[in-house]
Amino acid sequence: MSAPNFWDNSESARKVVGRLKTLKAAVDPVVRFLGQIGDLEALHELGAEADDADTLAEAAAAAERLSGEMDSLELRMMLSGPHDAGDCYCSIHAGAGGTESCDWAEMMLRMYLRYCERAGLSAREIDRVEGEEAGIRSVTLQVSGPYAYGYLSCERGVHRLVRISPYDSAKRRHTSFASLDVLPDLEEIEIEVDWAKDVREDTYRASGAGGQHVNKTSSAIRLTHLPTGIVVQCQNERSQHQNRAQARKMLQAKLYQREQAQRDAELAKIYGAKGEIAFGSQIRSYVLYPYQLVRDERTKLHVGNTGGVLDGDLQPFIDAALRQKLKAQQ
Repeated sequence: MSAPNFWDNSESARKVVGRLKTLKAAVDPVVRFLGQIGDLEALHELGAEADDADTLAEAAAAAERLSGEMDSLELRMMLSGPHDAGDCYCSIHAGAGGTESCDWAEMMLRMYLRYCERAGLSAREIDRVEGEEAGIRSVTLQVSGPYAYGYLSCERGVHRLVRISPYDSAKRRHTSFASLDVLPDLEEIEIEVDWAKDVREDTYRASGAGGQHVNKTSSAIRLTHLPTGIVVQCQNERSQHQNRAQARKMLQAKLYQREQAQRDAELAKIYGAKGEIAFGSQIRSYVLYPYQLVRDERTKLHVGNTGGVLDGDLQPFIDAALRQKLKAQQ
């Protein structure tokens, strides 16, 4: 980065800066932790030599704090997959439940946007399909920041909401479903695609809620990979060229994951765990009526503060999933 011509190629420079942030996110906590251990050892020796109870008590309190930090570092070490440290695409899809599920999908969108803010990740919307009456049918986010894929991949699956419906005049309880899928954003993908032969490209006019951001030209892009039936689309970039480049990148990521899933039985199990977006397939339930509770069906972690969870406080669930993974490997 200190080279005189480093910023001549902004795209290349951006990748290097991103790589630096990822490496610093891995190394800095360890360096800081080791420094704190050194300080703690010195404090304990000082208290022991002076037979100072207050200093020894301070050292004991510091040791307890460091124990918690060590737990966090241990969980971070679980994010050692080939793409865990990188960026990702997150797609939310409404499932069984009609308008209710579309509204739940929009609530999930807000929840994950708030989580990204809390976690220091940046998220931008690259595709959105509105619901017929309310909410959204689907949305895709590009999430950037250290360990974005590693953390958010723990959230992949079906999410279930139980509440009194705001759309039901009889005020009955409704159950809604929506799913989250997560793909790594790969800078260099080892997937060859015959764009002319195997991919059908359709263009259409982009649209937004309330008529906002509606293009007067057909700049939105939808790509269909004919051999596999995989479909991706992008409409939020400024030009058709940018939308096409983004859509191709997403398609390559999906093809890469599909190929990895075929080679790796464990990844196939994880990716296939999402299943049908309906009863019996959820990884987490958010109950707002007749009581308030968020329960993770995988780790059995349950939290009573439903408002906080829906406002993006998801790290306890992600940490629990990582601990479960760590325990399974021990």
